[in-house]
Amino acid sequence: MIKLHDLEFVPFISEDEIAVAIDKVAIGLNEDLKDQNPLFIAVLNGAFMFASEVLKRFNSNCEISFVKLASYDGTKTTHQVNELIGLNEDVSGRTVVILEDIVDTGNTVEVLTTLLKDKGCATLKIATLFFKPEAYHKENTIDYIGIEIPNKFIVGYGLDYNGLGRNLTEVYQLKSRNMTNLVLFGPPGAGKGTQAEVLKEKYNLVHISTGDVFRYNIKNATELGALAKSYIDKGQLVPDEVTIDMLNAEVDKNTDAQGFIFDGFPRTEAQAESLASLLASKGSEVSAMVALEVDDEVLVQRLLERGKTSGRPDDADEGVIRNRIKVYYDETAILKNYYQKENKYFGVDGVGAVNEITIRLSETIDNL
Repeated sequence: MIKLHDLEFVPFISEDEIAVAIDKVAIGLNEDLKDQNPLFIAVLNGAFMFASEVLKRFNSNCEISFVKLASYDGTKTTHQVNELIGLNEDVSGRTVVILEDIVDTGNTVEVLTTLLKDKGCATLKIATLFFKPEAYHKENTIDYIGIEIPNKFIVGYGLDYNGLGRNLTEVYQLKSRNMTNLVLFGPPGAGKGTQAEVLKEKYNLVHISTGDVFRYNIKNATELGALAKSYIDKGQLVPDEVTIDMLNAEVDKNTDAQGFIFDGFPRTEAQAESLASLLASKGSEVSAMVALEVDDEVLVQRLLERGKTSGRPDDADEGVIRNRIKVYYDETAILKNYYQKENKYFGVDGVGAVNEITIRLSETIDNL
């Protein structure tokens, strides 16, 4: 076992296994690209070791360029601009091979593919040493794969954790932590907030409400809060990356927690994937999406009754209430489908006394 910064890692892939994987990639490249003088594009910083070994095994003429991908805000009409730094070669009409150390979400590969095709490359191939099929949902085909691995955080052979570990000749996997991480959902009036408070005390979990996190960062003018506010002030949605960075900071504040209750995030499949990557980097994963299920008519009556004392106008108008419930179901359907595919969705009857609902939730959590 090794320790990098605050995390511990255990051996995962040996030098011999890595060599076999690179041989596999090189064989495919030699068969397909002989006499084509391809341009290999290695993505820094991670792919330098992989690229070096691929080139040693490539038997025909070739060139290589080491590049970085940078993003910056564009004009009002172009929300974000991606720039390829370090590419000095003309790729028009050429065969280009992207060399990646690891492909998980595939975001980098997707952007690179678009940029290179816009520059006129004739043929584009993608080769990666490590591939996480569970995390990859893009349309681009990965042409050459060394080793398929589970969606766990790894270091070594070019891959790092906060700058450390790239020089390791073997690959290490983050030592797993036994944590209970819940994505908690419930329609307006279901009592989700009440149950979140009970569950966090019972299981020693940290309740992370996205709304609370945003308000804290903006109020305290943190760097992330200022960035989020800049989008909000323009009437734009805050990018998922900013939200994830805020959540990451909250997770890092609570290293002794037995797990987390995520409230208000994720809302989309892309956000669910980002949350999975975040937790994987901590040696953990989402344990379950737990949704309180309450009949619509019960919810409407609860909220109308609450409106008599809460003073909230959206609790006093039945039309507004029904629309809020509809919006909830529209959003939840996406996540329900996502987590059902992973056998992690659990619907819990949300009708009854608070302690009765807590018992039902606890039974679900205890059986995870």
